[in-house]
Amino acid sequence: MLKFWRRIKFVFNVRKSIPFLMRFFRSKEVSKEKKWLSVLFLILYLLFPWDLIPDFLIFFGIVDDLAVFTYVLQLMVKMAPDSLKKDYELIE
Repeated sequence: MLKFWRRIKFVFNVRKSIPFLMRFFRSKEVSKEKKWLSVLFLILYLLFPWDLIPDFLIFFGIVDDLAVFTYVLQLMVKMAPDSLKKDYELIE
């Protein structure tokens, strides 16, 4: 459960998520397949036309977008090498 809360904190701390994403894509430890898969997930996230909750319900409409973004970011964290996870305090 502590691991889950660390990841949620990571998502909302933009100062850490942007540098993590940059290092993830620049890292030679991450395979090209993992990088392409991550890009594909991010593109699908941006292009997916339907929301579970419509955005006109301002707060609730944003929550489902954040859930999808969090899921994609967690997949990227799982694919990241341990050294990168350690730098951003994502290891238990």
